[in-house]
Amino acid sequence: MELGNLGFSEEQIEILDVATNFCRDKSPIDKVRELMESDIGFDLSVWQEMAELGWLAIAIPEEYEGIGLSLSEVVPIAEQMGRHLMASPFVASTLAAQAILMAGSDVQKSKYLPMIAAGSIATLALSENNGDWDLRNIESKALKNGNQYDLKGDKQFCLWADVADIIIISILIDNKPKLAIIEKSNIPENALRREAIIDETKRSYSLNLANITLNEDAILAADNDAAAFAHIELSAALLQSAEMCGGSQSVIDYTVEYLKTRKQFGKVIGEYQALKHPAVDAYVSYEKARSHLYSAAHNYNDQGVGEIAVRMAKASSDGSYSNAADRAVQFHGGFGFTHDCDAGLHRRAAIFHASQFGDAAWHRSKLSDLLFS
Repeated sequence: MELGNLGFSEEQIEILDVATNFCRDKSPIDKVRELMESDIGFDLSVWQEMAELGWLAIAIPEEYEGIGLSLSEVVPIAEQMGRHLMASPFVASTLAAQAILMAGSDVQKSKYLPMIAAGSIATLALSENNGDWDLRNIESKALKNGNQYDLKGDKQFCLWADVADIIIISILIDNKPKLAIIEKSNIPENALRREAIIDETKRSYSLNLANITLNEDAILAADNDAAAFAHIELSAALLQSAEMCGGSQSVIDYTVEYLKTRKQFGKVIGEYQALKHPAVDAYVSYEKARSHLYSAAHNYNDQGVGEIAVRMAKASSDGSYSNAADRAVQFHGGFGFTHDCDAGLHRRAAIFHASQFGDAAWHRSKLSDLLFS
């Protein structure tokens, strides 16, 4: 199916069908709330099922025991996970694999990519206290000490770091931005500290790099580090856009069902224009965002065009999700502000997504440079 620069591959359609059923069955809203109170925040048995389905191997080349597709085929899975607020390290592990693909040596790829494809958990540690969405604005350092590097600095928003087998960090070596791999066995006790974040369906940690020493073979030896950081940023924006589009769909469905059943003054409240029209506006915004999403997935590997499409998708999905969740909270009245209202969970998820890898305004500013410079 082709509509200009918007396309859906057969693989995407098949994966979407499987992901829709899987995420609906494995992540009902009651289980979402149950996992929010659990120790690790996600279901390990479901994670193993994902690995067995081959989801973690989708965007990994066949030579590294992957399936050999692309991030475009990962988009439908991330979309359905966002739709059902499915807690898992799937996106984090997929992005870590992309970092290794772009910046790793042949030896590093051969060692770590098959691990991730088989179900090992990986994540990124790129954010710092400066709060800059420019991934190359790094304060953490690696100081050479013989054949090793002593690390110093702190990282924030390391999702699922407590269960990760490997963590990809950003550091400065001789004042140049680089990426490196920390294996779980190399993380000292108490180096990870859980952070309180607004989206309780996720687990986030800060990572103190003091007392961590890396061998030279842990440094990702990219020929073009700038390209590696750019790839990570756009990959994250694409998959976040997918999660937010799925969340938008869910919160709109939830709200429309409420508007069709709740009565006030003897009328179904969905009959009131003050509620009906904003709901329609939210749906139109969602459809636009989803079109941008699949356009971005289709054009992702096209130089120049892909970046424009991804930034448009992130800006559009951010606005759509935030607006839909806001209206849902508002329409539910006092209940909408409680922890028991699904709309509140989606609003928190929208806020957290906006805080990671650039919000709508930030991506629009990048777009202005791309389109009008």
